[in-house]
Amino acid sequence: MKWEKTITTEKEYEKSLARLSKIFEADPNSAEGMEAELLVTLIEKYEREHYPIALPDPIEAVRETMDRKGLKDKDLIPAIGSKTTVSLVLNRKRALTIDMVRNLSALLNLPVEILIQPYELDGKQEKVNV
Repeated sequence: MKWEKTITTEKEYEKSLARLSKIFEADPNSAEGMEAELLVTLIEKYEREHYPIALPDPIEAVRETMDRKGLKDKDLIPAIGSKTTVSLVLNRKRALTIDMVRNLSALLNLPVEILIQPYELDGKQEKVNV
């Protein structure tokens, strides 16, 4: 298959994956290596457009990061406020504020884009308070 355009159909996508699997180990300076590099770019573009990955829920992302870093609820007090406020936020009784988002992003090294998403708060969809 000649690669003259972007991948636009599932059939082209499957053909591209099959071809890439055959030439993946090619020398990067060879014709097949350059073709593999082009295919990776085209496949990634198609996947971004047709198989988007949703960002994780903000509170779940905070909890998972806390687990991974071995942090306790009390460790979030500098970012969120009092022990009570931390509990309310983590139990979805209170929404994150913009200041909390900024502080949590810095403390946990989480992208702001994850933390500002709407999420379930006590049974209803909420947005970050501005």
